[in-house]
Amino acid sequence: MAGTEQFLGFYDVHRDCLAGTIHKRKTIRDLLMAFRTLRRAYPTRVRLYVIMDNLPLHKAAVLSTYFAKNRITPVWTPIYSSWLNLIECQFTAAKRFGLNVSDNADHHTRRKRIYRYMRWRNHHVGSQCYTLAKVFNH
Repeated sequence: MAGTEQFLGFYDVHRDCLAGTIHKRKTIRDLLMAFRTLRRAYPTRVRLYVIMDNLPLHKAAVLSTYFAKNRITPVWTPIYSSWLNLIECQFTAAKRFGLNVSDNADHHTRRKRIYRYMRWRNHHVGSQCYTLAKVFNH
């Protein structure tokens, strides 16, 4: 298995719902696709406040027009403060299920394991019926 992949994750703290998508890179096209999917999960009249962590500012500048038109307000974590982001604790279980103790032959197999974990997790906490879980259903 060559190279790494990028998980673009979203966590709704009110509904305890984890969702996301995996891409080979973190290009503007990939980010726009993920944010468009996120926007579809909520009514357009609702302003979304999105904690931004590990996203280079030059990419955020390109996304700022999309954010402004689609009622998305980015909230930046301070440098070296990922622990402030509530999604980080959700990754521990996802890593255990999808990455640890696995010898995946390829990225496709690993992606399936991670997506399967998110579906199981959302079902287990009762948040599988929320639109966020449905729009990112893989």
